[in-house]
Amino acid sequence: MPMSVPSLPPGYRSRSASVHDVPAIHALVMACEEEVYGRGRTDAGVIAADLARPGLVLESDTVLVHDRAGRLAARAWVDRRSEIDVHPQHRGQGLGVALLGWAQTRARQVGSDGIVQTVPDADMGAVALLRSRGYEPLVTSWLLEFAMREEPAVPEPPPTGVTVRPFRAGDGPAAHVLVQDAFDEWQERRQAYEEWATHTVERPAFAPALSALAFVGDQLVGAALALDVPGTDEGYLEQVAVRRDHRGRGIARLLLRHTFRAFHRAGRRSCTLWTHSDTGALDLYLRVGMTVRHSSTVFRKELRS
Repeated sequence: MPMSVPSLPPGYRSRSASVHDVPAIHALVMACEEEVYGRGRTDAGVIAADLARPGLVLESDTVLVHDRAGRLAARAWVDRRSEIDVHPQHRGQGLGVALLGWAQTRARQVGSDGIVQTVPDADMGAVALLRSRGYEPLVTSWLLEFAMREEPAVPEPPPTGVTVRPFRAGDGPAAHVLVQDAFDEWQERRQAYEEWATHTVERPAFAPALSALAFVGDQLVGAALALDVPGTDEGYLEQVAVRRDHRGRGIARLLLRHTFRAFHRAGRRSCTLWTHSDTGALDLYLRVGMTVRHSSTVFRKELRS
């Protein structure tokens, strides 16, 4: 049964989300990003992928809040972590407080020990709200940028025995195993192929020709998976991974430069990616020439009684 949101301000009503709501949710998220970052950067594909997360039940784990005119004012979902967005025109009405309370209640109902929420450090109101509700900083995330006024050079020659080529049809399963093995060091769980692919190689914005794979012989040892997000003027790297036994050989730098050059030749003049403090990769990206554009903090609240 759909969950109601207690303490909604007068004039607002709530209901669960459906796959038909993706365009409206996307517009809401873009408005929030433009308010904080000065530009929107999320594509509709990631909204659809979030609603299709394994274990997420739309009827009970999602909420949309509309105003009297039927316009989407806020949204939230909970599934091991949570996301809450309130349209800039509807902030200061108590919607964030109400949805935060709903998210915590839902997380407790399904037996979660804690709840996680990520907010931009520039969104001081959201940061203050989370801290006032007992959330503690867990991880720092950075949006990194590589400016490309001129075509980036690719290191020559590549590491001995390493070849690089674009992503091809059929590379998905091998890339999935590589990424999951590489991310095992810090991610809380391995993703099944279907979940991972929905957020990466099966997203409408996935750009196989701009993605780079590194091989030693016929063994995949590194991957840089790129997105060409509609409505933006820059490239985006969704995931970068190198097999543990091949690290320290310059493979990550080689993959990044190949992808940067591919985006430059496609007319992009900057490329971005997110990384966070648990990966230990920030220094690598800074050495390649990337700079920090924005930062966010992952907050967590314990829900044990």
